[in-house]
Amino acid sequence: MTIHHELIGEGILLVSLNRPEKLNALDEESKIRLGEVWDYARLDNKVKSIVLYGKGDRAFCAGSDIKQANEQGRTVTTDILARSLPGVMIPINKPIIAALHGYTLGLGVSLAIHCDYRIAHPETQFSFPEIHHGLLSGFSAITLPLLIGESRALDLMLTGRKFTAQESLSWGLVNQLSENPLYSAIALAKQLSTEIASKAAGWTKHLILLNRRKLLTHYLEEIDMARSSVTKVSAPHQ
Repeated sequence: MTIHHELIGEGILLVSLNRPEKLNALDEESKIRLGEVWDYARLDNKVKSIVLYGKGDRAFCAGSDIKQANEQGRTVTTDILARSLPGVMIPINKPIIAALHGYTLGLGVSLAIHCDYRIAHPETQFSFPEIHHGLLSGFSAITLPLLIGESRALDLMLTGRKFTAQESLSWGLVNQLSENPLYSAIALAKQLSTEIASKAAGWTKHLILLNRRKLLTHYLEEIDMARSSVTKVSAPHQ
């Protein structure tokens, strides 16, 4: 299974990207499956908090599976992509924590920034390489400037340059560095599961993210138009 989920103690849902042989790059099946997992997490009252991580030593997520897109001659629909990102289409009023390590590229960064809290290994390597393949990251183009400002978002997304975990921490893109981000994320999830088990906490998250969610919904057609106009799909740089 490309996406695995498991409910552990204190209502923590562990969600893993499970294609380590592909650096956890997300194919169409993975994106559809993620959307299903977010729906389950949103609706099941036993789920109090969520931890997202990547299996294997090399990557959290190296982005979309460009090889599959080349073979199919297309990328996934905007609707499938939107549903694969937590909280974009439908609010999830439970804390979502991303544990990042290794290659965190393109859609991997997009997944992370649509979580609520990001814990990264100090040697995590970030970038938005889509620009080098004639592609774009439509949802991140809306969300990233809200987190780190327009100027820095333009720099990262138009150049596709690599950036470090320490830079990400200084910009507020990452909340915490840890040598064992998964362990730290689970520990935080346990704490949050206890501390925010109330309707007030859920509504607080809802209100904090309300403007971002409205923006994403408002510009959904623009994102779809931009993605549709980009037709080039080329092999990724590894």
